Amino acid sequence: MSEPNFTKGLITSVVVDNQTKDVLMVAWMNEESYKKTLATGETWFWSRSRKKLWHKGETSGNVQTVKRIFLDCDQDTLLLSVIPAGPACHTGMRTCFFDEIDFGGNK
Repeated sequence: MSEPNFTKGLITSVVVDNQTKDVLMVAWMNEESYKKTLATGETWFWSRSRKKLWHKGETSGNVQTVKRIFLDCDQDTLLLSVIPAGPACHTGMRTCFFDEIDFGGNK
């Protein structure tokens, strides 16, 4: 089994709903948050703004139970398939990707 490459510190982590396959959020993981995710079965990330680990749902209760983890071919991006216990976005939206940009290609 391959392992993520943390040589640059942080790796992108894309979180998708295990059932719908919708992209819920994108966050960053360092080696410690990755290991905590593996150990607990729930998502842990590195907050770049607060410069600390955070457990998704620690304040909202909207934890994410990890079902599967995929590593990309360059070993620098994770795709986590989760069962969400509530909205993924801090705004209360189900996904962080709700603000569509009209670029004229939707015609």
